[in-house]
Amino acid sequence: MSILQRIDQVIEFLELLKNSKELEQNIEKTITIILNNIKQERPLLVCGNGGSASDTEHITGELVGRFLKERKAIHAISLVSNSAAMTAWANDYDYETVFARQVEAHGKKGGVLWAISTSGNSKNVVHAIHKAKELGLSVIGMTGKGGGKIKELCDVLLDVPSKDTPRIQEMHIVLYHYICEELERRYMEEVL
Repeated sequence: MSILQRIDQVIEFLELLKNSKELEQNIEKTITIILNNIKQERPLLVCGNGGSASDTEHITGELVGRFLKERKAIHAISLVSNSAAMTAWANDYDYETVFARQVEAHGKKGGVLWAISTSGNSKNVVHAIHKAKELGLSVIGMTGKGGGKIKELCDVLLDVPSKDTPRIQEMHIVLYHYICEELERRYMEEVL
C-alpha cells in the first residue's frame, strides 16, 4: 500500500465519523458529563493500555496544562502515569486490577472515568469500569467498532467504525482533541 492509498483509507474512515449522528450525539454527551465533573472539582480519571496508555497521558496533558488557551488547570489524572503504584500492585496482586485500584484511590462519587480500549475487551479496563460503577462514577468508553465487552458498561460509548488498531487510534486522536478543545472553550466560558 502506498502512502497515498493509506491517506485515502484514513479519509474514508474520517468520512464515516463525519456522517455518524450517534457519534456526534455521544461526543456532546461526553463533553457535558466531563464539564459537569470539572465544575464539581472532581478528578477526571483516564486509563488505557499500550497506544491507548499514551493517549491517556496526551489527554490529561492537554487538560492539566493547556490545549489552545491560557486558563486554570483542569483536574485530570492518567492512571498509567504512576509507575510505582502500577508496578507494586501488579507485582503483589495482578495486572488486571491496576486501574481499578487507582479508581478506588482517586475516584469520587459523581466523578468520571474515561476508559480507552481499541478492542473494548482489555481486562484491566473492564475491571476499572466495574470499580468506577461501584463507586458511582460515570464512565465514558472509547473503543473501536462495536465497543467489545465495555459497550454495555459505559454511560457513553465513543466507538469508531474500524477494527484495525492503528486506524482506531488515529480516529481517537481526532475525537479527543476535539473534546479537549471544547472542554477548554466551555470551561473558560462557564467556569471562569
